[in-house]
Amino acid sequence: MTTPAGGTPFWALSLAYWLHMFATILWIGGLAAVVLLLPAARRSMEADAFAGLLEKIQRRLDPVGWLSLAVLVVTGLFQMSASPNYEGFFTIGNRWAAAILAKHLVFLAMIGVSAYLTWGLLPGIRRNALLRARGRPGPEAEKLQRREILLLRLNFILGVIVLGLTALARAS
Repeated sequence: MTTPAGGTPFWALSLAYWLHMFATILWIGGLAAVVLLLPAARRSMEADAFAGLLEKIQRRLDPVGWLSLAVLVVTGLFQMSASPNYEGFFTIGNRWAAAILAKHLVFLAMIGVSAYLTWGLLPGIRRNALLRARGRPGPEAEKLQRREILLLRLNFILGVIVLGLTALARAS
């Protein structure tokens, strides 16, 4: 059985949709959990305990987030190529294409924020944690943690925007 979109097997497109939705749930859900729970944890925990919790959460969520990202890219490209609305790379001939382009731009911003968090900010937070463990707390530990929470919130908001743009594309 094939889709009307031009020969893509029904089972392959169904699997791509399912994997795409599952990866979205994992990535945006992980961000939502962190953004919604961290403020309460921060208010109720000592600074060192909170930093340790943040580290443990990040170690669990980072691999899931990056795997989700890879799945989203692969399944998204597959879905886009199977869509009857797709007219070509950077061809904006309809509302669907405009919404998908905007979605991809916001998604790229999310990737940038995630990359900075993983390979830019977190190493600094870890260095400060090591210094603190040796009795020499880094002067910017609090500033780095505030920046991390701000960027996690930003990524969550960008994720919500991606979902909104997906809805606009689907409705077109």
